[in-house]
Amino acid sequence: MEKKTHIPAAYLRERFAPVLFYVIEACLFIMVAALYGYEGVLANMTYALGLAAFFGGCFLVWDYMRYREKYKVLTRILSAEERSDALPQTASGMERAYQQIIVAQEAEKKALVTQLDEKQQNMADYYTMWTHQIKVPLSAMDLLLQNIDAAAGENESKTANGGGNMQTVKQLREEVFKTGQYVDMALNYARMESISADLSFVRLDVGELVKKALKKYWLLFSGAGINLHLEECHAYVVTDGKWFSFVVEQVLSNALKYTKEGSISIYGTDESGGCVTKGCSYLVIEDTGIGIEESDLPRIFERGFTGYNGRLENKSTGIGLYLCRQIMDRLGLSIRVESKRRRGTKVFLGIAQEAILTKM
Repeated sequence: MEKKTHIPAAYLRERFAPVLFYVIEACLFIMVAALYGYEGVLANMTYALGLAAFFGGCFLVWDYMRYREKYKVLTRILSAEERSDALPQTASGMERAYQQIIVAQEAEKKALVTQLDEKQQNMADYYTMWTHQIKVPLSAMDLLLQNIDAAAGENESKTANGGGNMQTVKQLREEVFKTGQYVDMALNYARMESISADLSFVRLDVGELVKKALKKYWLLFSGAGINLHLEECHAYVVTDGKWFSFVVEQVLSNALKYTKEGSISIYGTDESGGCVTKGCSYLVIEDTGIGIEESDLPRIFERGFTGYNGRLENKSTGIGLYLCRQIMDRLGLSIRVESKRRRGTKVFLGIAQEAILTKM
């Protein structure tokens, strides 16, 4: 192992000074004896120095064995091969002081991490509570607008401005719906860290999930004046219906947001562009909107990245596609985007291969 081969070199570097001091001291004794011509003393001194060198060598071997074991323990802790709260025992006062400093810093770190976790949990709990509470007045507003819409329809023939009132009510309902979607996004963002505990995988019909999402967004489709091309797709995917539907809805929301005119198409495809014989690999949501700058494509799944379109339109939060990527990763599925500026966007959502596609 590479780390073990460094132990002798590390030991010699640390013990080099005392060994060098012994060698210099021995040389000085021999030089003094030789200069004064103490031949008998020189022989005896050489013998004594040899014995000292032998016992000193034995001590170095014993000391090296202790050093190596301690080095291995520290290396395992450092490389995370072994987790231990107890550092190796030592008889050195200096090492004990260093260990006390390390233990104190570790305790301080754990306290800070615990405090940070508590703050994050409190913040997540607050956002969760807020999103649930804000949905109550939003639902009440939507119900009131529906009542106003119904009343305006009854009085349309009697009031000259009836059509204008209905249009205003419709616009208000669209804004309430969009607000509700942003609230759902905030709730899902707060739940992202604990999504694993919320997953429930079942075999689902992708086509049915798409239809539910379109029914939910039909209010926005009817007001946008955009054509919808839907191919009947009976592909099946093993996933969590709630989270996968959120991804589909978020992609639809982006398509509606950045498509001023033209159409949105939803269909299944495989790697070769077909889907009938080989089965669907992807659910594709394609629009004819403003597209994405080529330089922005590598970063569109980053948190907070809005890109050229976000700065131009001032509509992007930089959270939607980030959430989509995070959710798809946790579902074990894929998501990718193909787009060209002013030529639309294609979003590919990976699904299971078992599929039958029938065009309407």
